[in-house]
Amino acid sequence: MFELSPAQLAQYEADGYVMVEQLFSREEMDLLLRIGKADRKIQLDATDRSDSQGFVTRLTVRNTLESDMYSAIARCRRVVRPMEQLLGGEVYHYHHKMMLKEPEVGGAWEWHQDYGYWYNNGCLYPLMASCMIAVDRATKANGCLQVVPGSQHLGRLDHGKVAGQTGVDPERMAQVLERLPLVYAEMEPGTALFFHGNTLHRSDANLSKDSRWTLICCYNAARNNPYKEHHHPCYMPLEQWQDERVLEAGKAHWAELEQALAQGVVAP
Repeated sequence: MFELSPAQLAQYEADGYVMVEQLFSREEMDLLLRIGKADRKIQLDATDRSDSQGFVTRLTVRNTLESDMYSAIARCRRVVRPMEQLLGGEVYHYHHKMMLKEPEVGGAWEWHQDYGYWYNNGCLYPLMASCMIAVDRATKANGCLQVVPGSQHLGRLDHGKVAGQTGVDPERMAQVLERLPLVYAEMEPGTALFFHGNTLHRSDANLSKDSRWTLICCYNAARNNPYKEHHHPCYMPLEQWQDERVLEAGKAHWAELEQALAQGVVAP
């Protein structure tokens, strides 16, 4: 079972993130990308978020875990076990989302902290983190994630409306960038970035001819159960799946999609 090393845990503590190369195989990511491109439901359910330049990024959020490949990844031990290490105990699935940054039109994401949103959902502590998995290649050219190392130590910053998104106060963000570095998280397919709920991050618009799709799996510590109900779930025990079930679930998911496409219907 994959676990983060002491050095990786120390990096997360210092920087607020740690990158793990080849956490998923190229076969797994090729299959996930094929599924995502053919999945009409994920396209129909996507919501659009405009940036300050008028470009649009699409994302589809799921609060429940099903038998599909997206859910298999969110359940699998090579993601959940590191989350348990990082958050210091039992975790549960908060939600997962596919980010669909399409060629030449995919918009930017403004500077924000995930806990900047989740705080308002009744989560008292920032015992929350995400695992972002590159489904296809993420580069500067196609708008890869940018992170600010050490920014999680700033605590939660005030957020407000920035274009069609919610982002960090621009005045304070300018001061942060004078004091802390900026890192471009370029990633090959299958690479994963685990990052703290208070780590500042953003991305540029995708003006290239290559798509930039990512699957982001988000988790909350079981002991940080929200004090009120919200659109994201409260604590439920997370059934962890063996890693080999990712490919098994993907093949079954693809077979279901192929059948639906042949019949001209949207797969459930």
